[in-house]
Amino acid sequence: MSFLSARTGVRALATALLAVPLSAAAATLSLPDDATIGVEVVDAITLTGETSRREGILLRPADSRRASNTLPEYCVIVGDAQRDGERVRITTHDITCIETADADSSIFSGPMQASAYDSDGQYGISCENGACRLPAGHPLTLTLTDGLEIVEQANPSAEINKQRRQANGEGVANPIPAERPAPASEAADD
Repeated sequence: MSFLSARTGVRALATALLAVPLSAAAATLSLPDDATIGVEVVDAITLTGETSRREGILLRPADSRRASNTLPEYCVIVGDAQRDGERVRITTHDITCIETADADSSIFSGPMQASAYDSDGQYGISCENGACRLPAGHPLTLTLTDGLEIVEQANPSAEINKQRRQANGEGVANPIPAERPAPASEAADD
């Protein structure tokens, strides 16, 4: 009876030890509530009376003195822009980032709730001279509505690259060709 309980205890301990590195190894991209980040517009946005809303606008990280936090260099943020009187209201809904370290990379993708505020601290970006146009590269400061917690996703290309880096041609996808004679042409035998 004691052998069975000892064996069960060892199994439980081994399971717990194996589970710890898996959860500890998963990286998380996180930012607190009300964090501010610098971004810029990827493609120009023009909102007129006829086109007062544009969905699926793209933003990318940019340096900003007003930002309290930064994002990895390789990110794209997807949001919407809507004209509201003499302001453009920009809200975001998704983010995808790739963080690199040497030959390894981590992918983070998930929801992001944030809004753009102008340098005057007001919600939305003010329109100049009645025109609501933000050129590509226009800097913005986003303020997160909710904190950001995105767990690293599986990266299939990282696994393929790991296999390729194995030494002495032992890798599954290693580009070192095997030594084989060239195939004989059957057409030459006829």
